Amino acid sequence: MTGRPAPRVVEALNGALHRLFDERPSLHLLGEDVLDPYGGAFKVTRGLSTRHPDRVLGTPISEAGITGVAGGLALAGDQAVVEMMFGDFAALAFDQVLNLISKSVTMYGERVPMPVVVRCPVGGNRGYGPTHSQSVQKHFLGIPNLALYETSPFHDPYAQLAEGLDHGPAMLFEDKVLYTRRVFRDGVVDENHGYTLLGGPTGWAHITPVDAAPADVVLLCPGGTAHRALDAARLLRDRGLTTHVLVPARLYPPDLEPVLPLLAGARLVAVAEESTAGGTWGAEIAARVHGRIWAELRAPVTLLSSADSVVPTAPHLEAEVLLGAERIADEIEKAAARSLPPRAPAAPVPAGGSLAATEPLVTPVPATPAPDVADSAGVDSAGVEPVAGVPIAVPKLNNNDTAYLVLQWLAEDGARIAEGDPLVEVETSKAVEEIVAPASGHLRVRAAEGTEVGVGELLAELFAEPPTAPTDAPSATPAGNAVAAAPVPSPAAASVPPPAAAPGPAPRTHVLDRAQLGTAAVVTRAHQEVPAAFAAVEVEVDAVLARLRTLSDETGAEVGLPEAVVKAVAATHPTFPHLFGALLDERTVRLADTVDIGVTVDAGNGLYTPVLRDCAARSLADLSDDLMEFRMKAFRGEFTAGDLSGGSLTVSLNVEPGVLVVQPIVMWPQLCMVSVGGPLTRLVLAEGVPAPVTVVTLGLAYDHRVVNGREAVGFLRAVADALHDPEQLVKLID
Repeated sequence: MTGRPAPRVVEALNGALHRLFDERPSLHLLGEDVLDPYGGAFKVTRGLSTRHPDRVLGTPISEAGITGVAGGLALAGDQAVVEMMFGDFAALAFDQVLNLISKSVTMYGERVPMPVVVRCPVGGNRGYGPTHSQSVQKHFLGIPNLALYETSPFHDPYAQLAEGLDHGPAMLFEDKVLYTRRVFRDGVVDENHGYTLLGGPTGWAHITPVDAAPADVVLLCPGGTAHRALDAARLLRDRGLTTHVLVPARLYPPDLEPVLPLLAGARLVAVAEESTAGGTWGAEIAARVHGRIWAELRAPVTLLSSADSVVPTAPHLEAEVLLGAERIADEIEKAAARSLPPRAPAAPVPAGGSLAATEPLVTPVPATPAPDVADSAGVDSAGVEPVAGVPIAVPKLNNNDTAYLVLQWLAEDGARIAEGDPLVEVETSKAVEEIVAPASGHLRVRAAEGTEVGVGELLAELFAEPPTAPTDAPSATPAGNAVAAAPVPSPAAASVPPPAAAPGPAPRTHVLDRAQLGTAAVVTRAHQEVPAAFAAVEVEVDAVLARLRTLSDETGAEVGLPEAVVKAVAATHPTFPHLFGALLDERTVRLADTVDIGVTVDAGNGLYTPVLRDCAARSLADLSDDLMEFRMKAFRGEFTAGDLSGGSLTVSLNVEPGVLVVQPIVMWPQLCMVSVGGPLTRLVLAEGVPAPVTVVTLGLAYDHRVVNGREAVGFLRAVADALHDPEQLVKLID
């Protein structure tokens, strides 16, 4: 795709309202703080009161009063759009919705037009707390004459608003997490997914893999859950399930005719929504699907909702309550395993091919088939003890590594393990991954902590009976040589302290979490393998900060210094391509085709380095959107290995005020890491007069085998000039 980037959802909504006001001279807008320059709590109404001052009305804080006035305008022959500052407050207008605007359509002996649309920002994941984060759609389901719509990144809000006014009354629910996201267009979602519209502009968006693989699972969700559903579809694809996603423009009354053939042909149908369970849109969809195509369904529709709780303010608690991609994928995988008929054994997958629809949900380990692990009685279903263990091989966790580091065994050697229990943590080049037991049995560890194991190599075995003695076995080394592994002590034994010389108080301890252990492993490897050097320069940033504030106002994206630094670093790629490379051997550097830059994100629960893709070709506003999503994923601990892998250089962000300089550590196999310090005020002489300026320190840690000091300073100067020189600054931002 070329040309201007797609608009954000908030921009699409704003444009739709402007178009409607231009086309409909009797249209009014009512709401709190909707007048310019504020333009509404989420800037959806920006510019409307300036262009149409007589028809955009800033109102007192009375949701019932606002909605009642809108109903009166409609009865008098006008049209009205009502903005609830937060959808939670629509509860205060429920009486007017139920007893005035919905009933007035038919209670006067003839059908009366009621062109009213009530707009409601809804949903969580923004840390706004219990009374500003609810998904209240379900409370308005089933009211006669009232249509319910929800914005999505696939649908044109103009079509939704126009249809709602023409066939009103209606409510338009706008999930707040969508406001800063860009709409999808031209049938493209990403390199792996496309979409088509079924049933017209207010029908269903049908999101499919680009390889057109048939659906194992059809997942229906409102627009606010669409990105989570797509993430879940990617996770399920890795687990052998192809998922198609359906997103409606109109929630109620639903038109299922365009999608019934797809639902009837799937092995599992699921509905995911952010509201709490009970009386939901998903339950309505399930009831209608069961009534229409029960004979064709392989299993009842699976319903997925958030936890039965108010929405907390604290991000980590909010993440526990609200429905997320990981839980969607996990619940669908469980439902598929329970509900689908057994599949035939898998045929070998050709190189570069994909799993066929008849293959098992879990790809078997490529090893000699072994009998099933025994149940708790220690025998298999035939009453015969197994003669060999079930092997647990190293899975392929990403496309960048062929070997991983065994960080920590989570179960004791010899312990009884249940299917699905976490066994071991392994560290890839960018993430810590947990491997679970594929079956039940007694564990025999085959790879010690601290060793590297290649993809397909043996990690452990599961036996029907406890092994009588530890079995010495070769474990993988970085060079691939076999060595005799020392007996692996059990975690319980290793944790027993030596006898104290004299009784005393127990020492205070701090246990490192998984994320910190992963960071420690990466840093340790960097220190062992990379001969790092360091250089730093200081750069004035007043001009770029002022321009970024203007850009934020113009685009609605929160664009700051981190995005500008990433963009400035990416701009140096043509001049310093080898700084973005990786060593293949002592004299060969693999150069990067695209500038994919890792950024450090620390939300208080561990340090992550997610990767911003194609930074040279994308705008600052796009990079800002991705960084905001990374921060939310960090709060919730939802990063995938794909988010954290593939960077060609990393930028360490330490922009808290007062941070003078930070010396970063090169993240092997990369060759460089840039650090950004916090803003500091300096006094400089401007025409002989002291004047304050804002400066930050840019640092560069670099692999001295590839990069020399002159190149490092030249690179830093190029980044600093892009942030300071007026001519280059314009190119960088505009």
